[in-house]
Amino acid sequence: MFYRDERLALFIDGSNLYAAARSLGFDIDYKLLRQEFMRRGKMLRAFYYTALLENDEYSPIRPLVDWLHYNGYTMVTKPAKEYTDSMGRRKVKGNMDIELAVDAMELAAHVDHIVLFSGDGDFRPLIEALQRKGVRVSVVSTIRSHPPMIADELRRQADNFIELDELRDVVGRPARDPRSTQFQDNEAAVDETR
Repeated sequence: MFYRDERLALFIDGSNLYAAARSLGFDIDYKLLRQEFMRRGKMLRAFYYTALLENDEYSPIRPLVDWLHYNGYTMVTKPAKEYTDSMGRRKVKGNMDIELAVDAMELAAHVDHIVLFSGDGDFRPLIEALQRKGVRVSVVSTIRSHPPMIADELRRQADNFIELDELRDVVGRPARDPRSTQFQDNEAAVDETR
């Protein structure tokens, strides 16, 4: 599925990967994730996309964002937007799909293989466009959760589907207690629905 001389780029939809891993009962060790894909090819970039809750003095995801930035990841962030829905409930929205798609299209001429960490069916047209440019696209998500975290149309469009649960022993670590990690508060709070 991977060739050692191919140029790779990783595109990580942060909240989507977080939700998929949590549904399988483990957390991602991002140092191991980067090392694993560096072994699989010549990794040019590893992008991580997330919206930040910035309404408080402290953003719960800031330590992860800083760690990833200093450890070889290209961070793409924007402030999450707060709004009140029609029922009067406070909601937070932070969708990074456009940023990810634009970056992937810009990098397409410089890579042979893109690995997309997301199960969001909205990325199907992006994969199709990348394939027209000659780029192979692998998608990492899970069908082993209930319900599956990957849209069927995305899995069918990809050149290769990588089951996240099969990477557990390579890039996973035991899930933290939800009360002990602030990262989970941010990723769980940001609603990426349209």
